[in-house]
Amino acid sequence: MKTARGYLRREIIYSTLLVLGAFLCLFAFFDFLAELEDLGKEGYRLKHAVIFVALSIPSRAYEVMPIAVLIGTLYALTQFARNSELTVLRAAGVSTRQLLVALMRIGLFFVVLTFVLGEYVAPPLERIGQKWRLRTTNATVPQELRTGMWMRDGRLFVNVQRVLPDASLEMVKIYEFDSEHRLATLNVAKRGVYSVEQGWLLSDVVQTRFHGDRTELLNIPSLRWASELTPELISVVMVTPERMALASLYQYKRHLEANSQRTGRYAVAFWKKLVYPLVTLVMMVLALPFCLGNQRSVNVGARVLTGVMLGIGFYLLNALFSNLGVLNAWPALMSAALPSLLFFLLAVGLMWKVDRR
Repeated sequence: MKTARGYLRREIIYSTLLVLGAFLCLFAFFDFLAELEDLGKEGYRLKHAVIFVALSIPSRAYEVMPIAVLIGTLYALTQFARNSELTVLRAAGVSTRQLLVALMRIGLFFVVLTFVLGEYVAPPLERIGQKWRLRTTNATVPQELRTGMWMRDGRLFVNVQRVLPDASLEMVKIYEFDSEHRLATLNVAKRGVYSVEQGWLLSDVVQTRFHGDRTELLNIPSLRWASELTPELISVVMVTPERMALASLYQYKRHLEANSQRTGRYAVAFWKKLVYPLVTLVMMVLALPFCLGNQRSVNVGARVLTGVMLGIGFYLLNALFSNLGVLNAWPALMSAALPSLLFFLLAVGLMWKVDRR
């Protein structure tokens, strides 16, 4: 069994990495085509687009890893079945349970690889890529509202008109309310720059103080703003929650909770990041029932197509439950884990059906 396990490991890893490479080439091509629309804008050149697409490849690898594992495992096991190697193993006394355990041990490699990609490789490169693109196109961080970005920090409501790629702020409005929810102070600054030692430094500040039936207007050249908001929290909008690291997601989720704001999307993304590496194990379990028995007459292409369809189905179901969970305020863990659980039950059902034959 040790020799067979080593043989299985080599073939499955090779097939999976081959499939993964094909997916990455395909996605990189489409991403590059999408970047061609912006060539020539504000100095954005071909080399800038190539670098941006290259920096996005680890994120793509993380996203398609479970699908690549499913197709790669299906392909490798189907080849074993066509060559009667699985039949020989079964005839030698290797049970379905032993095959399953062997696949799980191989799958741990992909679990670790997926986790490392999603936590330590893809998020920093994704952020670097977004900053690179914004810097080369002379653009600002994208915002959801025309009025700019809105944030809450305790009793302060902060509106930022423009966030630059270096995380400096332009046209900052800080609304401060008292304990009775009445507007006490309004600070309007032309620019805000952050330093680790002193926090935010606002320049060219116009401060309006509200005193009952009168107001007081002050012009302040520079003003220190002590806030829990950091450039890391503000720059969260540069990267989608699904492509953020667990530590960043947790920190931003805690910030939203502390300010009584909705955390649905970030909570679901947090649990998905924890569950997603384990999906590779589910995909390997799902591949096994399709390859047991006498499969010498089965077309390999049909098995690969089956893997593609199942992978696409999982990808769509995963996205669907994430969005439904946020819209309907479902428990975050349920929204993140339910697609994987459904596919695991499908795999168990197929395994049971094959074992009965």
